Amino acid sequence: MDTTIETDSTTQQDSRKAFRHAAIVIVVGVLATTLAQTQMLGRLPLQNLLKNELNVTRDANAAFFFWAGLAWYFKPFAGIFTDAFPMFGSRRKSYILAGTILAVVSWFALAVTPHEYSKLLAVSIVINTFMVIASTVVGGYMVEVAQATSGSGRLTALRQFVAQCCYILVGPTAGFLASIAFGWTAGACGIIMFLLVPATILYLHEKPVRLSSQELLGNARKQLVKIATARTMWSAAGLMLLFYLAPGFFTAVFYKQQNELHMTTQVQGYLQMITGLTGVVAAVGYGFLCRRYNLRTLLIWCMLAGSLANLGYLFSTSFTNAQLVDGFNGFGYTLAELALMDLAVRATPAGSEGLGFALMMSVRNLALFSTDWFGAKMLDANILSFNTLVIANSATTLITVPLVLLLPLAIVSSTDAAMDAGPPAPRGATEAE
Repeated sequence: MDTTIETDSTTQQDSRKAFRHAAIVIVVGVLATTLAQTQMLGRLPLQNLLKNELNVTRDANAAFFFWAGLAWYFKPFAGIFTDAFPMFGSRRKSYILAGTILAVVSWFALAVTPHEYSKLLAVSIVINTFMVIASTVVGGYMVEVAQATSGSGRLTALRQFVAQCCYILVGPTAGFLASIAFGWTAGACGIIMFLLVPATILYLHEKPVRLSSQELLGNARKQLVKIATARTMWSAAGLMLLFYLAPGFFTAVFYKQQNELHMTTQVQGYLQMITGLTGVVAAVGYGFLCRRYNLRTLLIWCMLAGSLANLGYLFSTSFTNAQLVDGFNGFGYTLAELALMDLAVRATPAGSEGLGFALMMSVRNLALFSTDWFGAKMLDANILSFNTLVIANSATTLITVPLVLLLPLAIVSSTDAAMDAGPPAPRGATEAE
């Protein structure tokens, strides 16, 4: 009897240790692949360079980031390769290391790229291509751990907590970097991205996977069939597409803050920091709420909060108001992102974590960047005013809230607490599947 107890205790300790190691990889992975993006730490310096050095319009500025993020729209291709085609006997570790190292090299290449629109854009596309590989594998790894431990809400909250901490860091840091030579931005992003290398080497452990060429092709076919027939996942992806498919105004806000409110990049960075701080509060709160309320309830209220948060930009007419509006937006829109991310994790088919999760994230990315470009074009063409754009955005997202009631009960009727009983050891922390 004593031997059995000791064995169970040892197994539990090994399981907790494996989970801690997996959590370290996920946290560092989210930190690196979020903070070091051209759309995050690099965005304000790049926007400022494009606007004030190259004198581009809002339309061209927004278009730059749409095309720079091209690889993020094809993220599922990275997902199917990492799920079905092990590299050097690994489905996760080798892909993370390869993508990360190549992204670091590309960031340093951007530091010496001439300040010409097309050349900056070309290198930015290359950077994002390699970052997508690393991000896709980290996302698939997170889904494996979340499904194995029945804690999608809490791991989603952890992921979003890290992402919002990135916003806190991005705010003042990007504001400062935008005021000095651009090479410092490229170097900083490269160094941050490199953090994922030691974390992966030390803490991501996999059993070697050895498959024949026929088995590899068979795996790819199985992945495609599983995804194509995953009705629950497609329902979730459809809801996400409709929510994010609203006229965007991110670039429009950047131009308004500089042209009408006369803000410096440091002040704009400070506002981003406020957004990050309130986003952290939202992430912590969601970590508790997901244990008390089922996902359907959370989706309705969180998506409603996100719609109202965007409406606040109607009142961003002074620095004081801008602080309040950005703070409210950081809280409300983060809640919406959390609930939708929780939905994406639950709806991803087991065994196709990289492909399924990447597919839903691609839906989000394509909608966000294309609608931001669309909104900027509407403003430059004098078809819509800024306030009309904001109202159109909020109205469009608000319409999607009732559609939550159409989602399959299998993924939205339970809470994290209800899913807690007897969690198994995380698969992704100990073996490849």
